[in-house]
Amino acid sequence: MPGFRDIVGHGQIIEHFQNAIKMDKISHAYILAGEKGSGKRTIATAFAQTLQCEQGQTDACGICHACKQAESRNHPDIIYVTHEKPNSIGVEEIREQLVGDVLIKPYSSKYKVYIVNDADKMTVQAQNALLKTIEEPPSYAVILLLAGNVSSMLPTILSRCVTLSMKPVPDEEVKKYLMEHVQVPDYQADVCVAFAQGNIGKAVQLASSDSFNEIRAAALHLLKNVRKMDMSDIMSHMKGISEFKLEVQDFLDFLAVWYRDVLYFKATKDIDGLIFKDQAQSISDQANISSYEGIEEILKALQKAKTRLNANVNFELVIGLLFLLIKEN
Repeated sequence: MPGFRDIVGHGQIIEHFQNAIKMDKISHAYILAGEKGSGKRTIATAFAQTLQCEQGQTDACGICHACKQAESRNHPDIIYVTHEKPNSIGVEEIREQLVGDVLIKPYSSKYKVYIVNDADKMTVQAQNALLKTIEEPPSYAVILLLAGNVSSMLPTILSRCVTLSMKPVPDEEVKKYLMEHVQVPDYQADVCVAFAQGNIGKAVQLASSDSFNEIRAAALHLLKNVRKMDMSDIMSHMKGISEFKLEVQDFLDFLAVWYRDVLYFKATKDIDGLIFKDQAQSISDQANISSYEGIEEILKALQKAKTRLNANVNFELVIGLLFLLIKEN
């Protein structure tokens, strides 16, 4: 479990937490807002560990008994709220693991910290059950709500929490981390950085994948042949992405890297600035037959498809509409 010192990026959020600790002005409830892989859980666990550390400093020492417990996820006063259904946190889960439990004082420390991952998936009933605790919390309670989509949370919850939004990590920091810690070749790091758009978790996921070359080949095959493929072939291709243990939304980001290359080359004719440098001829061919407006429409459609898939809109409908637009443009 990394301490604040080991986290790449997110300096403003780390500084906020450290100042709160230094000034003894820790809020009873925080929302860490950001997409999957952006580092919400890493920062939340580092904050929780720091609060429990026996040294009482603005970063966890990593060597005391409390830190060792936190690192092994065995600290009795750091509670990870879990849920059985993948897309829903029910009222009973919140009542049993948080609302009821918070009435029990900390076992061994000053604070009792609750980390609720996927907090935006709480049902309305679950959020209402949590509301009273947030409105009248015990002095020792610190509740960390990790959310990918804060718009699905009740305004009454949002108004009573300190919301901290995850910002993209600069590309050069992501690439440095991949080169030093994942030890991937330079060309692969460039693709992963472009794919991740400042999300270091996504960059690491792709860079660490044993299927990186297969993912790349599958994406390039689709991009080069989409005009002559029928929709059944496209659907079959997209459904096969699960073999690479990559979510469809992430694969769409991979496609977006290609179209950003096409847009960049159309505007500059600069091969050196491309991510897919070895595909310069195909990118040039695509740029020649595409308009600026058409490429921008495709990039917007890729983002819209991701949003719809995250909202559980029918897969076939979303992908069908996306590729009809791609074929048109």
